[in-house]
Amino acid sequence: MDTSSQQQVFEFSDRFTAALNRGDPVEVRQFYQPDATFWHNYDDVHQTVADNMKVLEWMVRKAPHRNYRIVRRELIPGGWMQQHVVEARLANGKEMKLFACCVITLKDGLVWRIEEYLDPAQAAVLREVKTA
Repeated sequence: MDTSSQQQVFEFSDRFTAALNRGDPVEVRQFYQPDATFWHNYDDVHQTVADNMKVLEWMVRKAPHRNYRIVRRELIPGGWMQQHVVEARLANGKEMKLFACCVITLKDGLVWRIEEYLDPAQAAVLREVKTA
């Protein structure tokens, strides 16, 4: 892939990450193909966009102050791979760091598939947070 294509993919990635940091499901949904799928290593389940939006809404309630900090990002055929850390101050005041690696595949300029690798034990503190 040429440099301009890499720049386009990384600019898309930056906009996508900023939308995730804002936590607005309507905005985030605009980055996805309608038939996008989301897979996680810890449960081997394929989520739909609607399921993924429910997870985002849950995460925003539990961790209203969060930041997806990109540690490494590499262009791959059809998309990009990234390591990131979700750093959050939870609604109960506790801190959380969730280390993850994702493989993101694009189709027609939008996210078509995300494969996410993480340790769910690092997210266990989210279940402790009581929200309305």
